[in-house]
Amino acid sequence: MSQPPELLPFEGEWGSYEDVLYDAFLTSFVRADIRFKGWRIKAQYRPDTRGKGFSFWHVISEAPSRENRNENDRIPALSRCARIRWIAWTIEQANLGMDGFSWWENRRGRETGVVIWAERWDFAVILSKRNEFYLLKTAYCDLQSHRRRSFERERGAFWKAQKG
Repeated sequence: MSQPPELLPFEGEWGSYEDVLYDAFLTSFVRADIRFKGWRIKAQYRPDTRGKGFSFWHVISEAPSRENRNENDRIPALSRCARIRWIAWTIEQANLGMDGFSWWENRRGRETGVVIWAERWDFAVILSKRNEFYLLKTAYCDLQSHRRRSFERERGAFWKAQKG
């Protein structure tokens, strides 16, 4: 099993850090032609924020509260930021069937999603299934215990249903 890419730690100046993160996102994910189960994974650009794509903001930030889902109010999460290059790595490891990486489909409303979970590293990537491609929705780390339990239940139910 390979080790995750090095973290990109925040070193005190947000503007330059944001640019480093965005470059890492473009290089490691957007321009890298990442695929999952043969389907290309795309990043959503619109609506952009300060010239950077929608998917980028979703993977480096979080809603300030459950009640506030306003995209303009999202707050950068430094732990997510530092792991920006882990997105492609996690997907690649799951594609290879590496131990400690699992995936399953779930439903959220009318949308079919795919969760890719790097359990050992407490990191998850969320994709949305589209016609012939996936869309990167978000990624998060430092999962709370209730999220891990939810993932375990969802994964178990999905794979049980696949076996018939």
